[in-house]
Formats: sequence, C-alpha cells, structure tokens
Amino acid sequence: MASDVLDVLIVGAGISGLSMAAHLTRLCPGHRFALLERRADLGGTWDLFRYPGVRSDSDMHSLGFRFAPWDGDQAIVGGEAIRAYLARVARDYGIEPHIRFGTRAVAADWREGEALWRVTVEDGDGARELCARFLYLASGYYDHDAPYDAALLGQADFAGPVIHPQSWPEDLDYAGKRVVVIGSGATAVTLVPALAEKAAHVTMLQRTPTWMAAGPSRDTWARHLRRFLPRHLAYWLIRQKNLRLHHFFFRRARQRPDEVADYLTGKLKDALGHAYSREHFLPPYGPWQQRLCLVPDGDLFEAVKAGKASLVNGHVERIEAHGVRLRSGRHIPAEVIVTATGLALTFGGKVAVSLDGESVDFSRRWFYRGCMFSNVPNLAVVFGYLNASWTLRADATAAYVCRVLNRMADKRADVGVPFLAEGHGMEEDDIIVFSSGYLDRARSLIPRSAATLPWRLNQDYFEDRRDFRRRPVDDGVLRFSTRRAQAA
Repeated sequence: MASDVLDVLIVGAGISGLSMAAHLTRLCPGHRFALLERRADLGGTWDLFRYPGVRSDSDMHSLGFRFAPWDGDQAIVGGEAIRAYLARVARDYGIEPHIRFGTRAVAADWREGEALWRVTVEDGDGARELCARFLYLASGYYDHDAPYDAALLGQADFAGPVIHPQSWPEDLDYAGKRVVVIGSGATAVTLVPALAEKAAHVTMLQRTPTWMAAGPSRDTWARHLRRFLPRHLAYWLIRQKNLRLHHFFFRRARQRPDEVADYLTGKLKDALGHAYSREHFLPPYGPWQQRLCLVPDGDLFEAVKAGKASLVNGHVERIEAHGVRLRSGRHIPAEVIVTATGLALTFGGKVAVSLDGESVDFSRRWFYRGCMFSNVPNLAVVFGYLNASWTLRADATAAYVCRVLNRMADKRADVGVPFLAEGHGMEEDDIIVFSSGYLDRARSLIPRSAATLPWRLNQDYFEDRRDFRRRPVDDGVLRFSTRRAQAA
C-alpha cells in the first residue's frame, strides 16, 4: 500500500491550495502530493464568484504570492485577471497535473496505528478512499454550497429575480431596469457601480453605513520601480510598502479611531462633494471595527454623483411584488433584487474529521501556530487574516508546514502533533477583532485561541513573521514520533 500513499493531500485548489502546492515543489521536492478540487477549474473563490465587477479588495502585490510577482499594470483587478494569474502560477510550478478536478473530500479519519489519514472522496465515479500522511485543508472559511440566508419575507411574491452574488446567473438581464442591492459590505460596494453602467438605477439598501476609502486602481510606484529594478526586487519593495502602510493604518485606526474617522470622513467629503451625507456615509462604529471597503478610483462615488446610484438606510420589512418595503413604511421600487447580505462560514471545507473514528470538534481544540490544532496529528488548515490579504497567511502557513514535513523527514518521524496537556490552564482570548455579522454567526465553529503565541490565531502579520523566523519547528510543543515502526 505504501506506493499508493500520498505524502500530502491538499483539499482545495484556490489561493491556499496553490500556495501549498508551489511551496512543496520548491521546499519538499521529494514529496508526493495531490490537490482535490470540487469544481471544474482552479481558483476557488475567484472561480466561484462571477457577479458583475467582482474584484480584489486587497492590492495584487499583497494578494499575489510572495514567490510569484504580479506584473500587471493595475493593482486592483477583476476576477478574470486573478484567475489568469492563479492559472499561470499553476503552470509555472507544475501544479496542474496534481489537481483532481470534480473531486470532493467528504470525511477524513486518522488511523493511529497506521499513522495515516484515510480520506473519503466523491467524484463522478462515486465514493472511494485515499490515504495520505499529512492532510492540508485549504478550502477557505465559508460555505461554497449556500450563502447566508437573511430570511427576507416575501421573496416568493417578487415579480422579478432575487439573486445572491454567490450564485450569479450568466443570463441575467438587468439593462434598463431598477435594481436594489441589499447590503453594504465589500460585495455591495463592488456590485453597485458595475450594475449602474447598464441599469436604469441602482439603490444600495443598507442597515447602517460602512467605512469606505477611495484609492487608485494603479500603483504609480510599481510602474516606476519596475522600469529600473529587477522584477523580483521591484515586486518585493512594492509589497513591503503596501503591507507596512496597511499595517500602520490598521493600528492607527485601533489606537486613535476618532482621528482616523475624521481623516476618512474628510476624504469622503472630497470625493462625493454635494452628494455626501452623514446619514449614508458615517457609520455608527469606528474605522476597522469592521473591514474597510475599498472603492477603486472612486467608482461608487462617481455613480452616486451622476445619479445612477443612490443609498438608502433602513431595515427590510418584506419584499413585495414590485419592490422592497421598509419598516419605516417606505417602498423602494425594483425589478431586480440582489441580496448581498453576507456569506455563511464553515470550517475546514466541511470535511468530517475524526481520530480513530471519534469526531473532532474543532471548537474545543486550540490553534497552534495559526494552522495546526491541539492534539490533532498531521493536519493543518489555512485560516486567513481578517485585517489583511488572505494570501499572507496562506503563504506563511504553507512555508511553515513544509518546514514541519522536512523536520519529520530528518527525524524519520511519521507523526507531528501539537501536544497540549489536560489542565493546561490557558485562558481563551477573543480572536474575533471585528463586529461583522458573518463572524459573529460563526463564533461557535472557530477553534480556541490563547492570548499569546504559539497557541494563538494572530491578526498581526509582522508579529507572526517574526515568530516563524525565531521559533524553531522543534519547539518542544510539536512532538514527533514514529508510529508505524512501533506498531510493527
């Protein structure tokens, strides 16, 4: 059976899975691995979301992999450009032959005596079993099957289509029609200006305003640096500049929220001019208490100033045949309704994980090094930063797990488990640093986190980077053993 056993089984071929695969080819060239991708193409989130205007909310010098420079002229790009970038990385690093498309991981059981994961998968031929020494769950943190259902009353009464951005139909015709987008997060802020290009009018219906910041879609520093410096050096410098500016702004928003609120409000007034109103653009919470929405080139503000889009505050009472009725009694006419009301979070791609048949409740486990879990062997999960680019943690986790795999090879060990004794006495710390609804709804799913490293899911990229550099893999917490030899 040994020849049929994979060294690493990666679940997901989006940003996280491709990062791990590329790191394996670079840092663990002798390891056999495969990626399971339930969809027909790679890209994960960026293959799933196809709504008008879909784009990154992180610049591509941060969203891009640290080992694969982004060479495009624009820093904020659409989904098609991101998919092309990910496909290029898969080709350049020889990842494509390792991807098994149309294959879903359903369950994974760790067999202690074999020191193996037995993974149940389903594809077009039915269910079967794969064996792997290490399991890497890289399928993101939200449910790809169904978005969050806001349970809006009266949807069946509406005369037109009610669409969620996660399931956007290719043939939807909204040209010349009145569209209501329910929501005020990043998806709504992206959708509204894109829809306004063809629709008769677009209304963004929000319960409360969201903090927004306009910024150029092109990075002028990038264009200049690439003219004079080698490709990789220019990319590294631009990336460092953007990461540090973002880190500084986030910390300042937490330390001096009133100062940052005044700054953002001033910028909004400049961008909107006569169209600015406190009612629609001044949130009841501080900056970065929820994720800040990026407005590239101020496209949303331009649509509002041109009268193509407008904002309305209110709570939905019910959906009626020809629009939306608010609790205030106001009726907003609509021929198309888009429910950008959020995502449903899940954990580990909904793979049912067990240890010798006993189900693992991750909400009772503790994060270790931001990716492994107390007393769960040979398993890692990618859980991105909430206040920065997802790719930053994906790259850091992939590099760390490759170090773990190489250390296991050096020690001729087949098991690596973060050991946490009973009665450890650690106090749990709240890692949900935002008040966003989708995070609140998922609290019961998220593993525990301590106040300090290494038992903490940190939200500080630079602190994590220092910790990975200074703390050895063989730190006394991560324990290695050779189970197969013992069993023999």
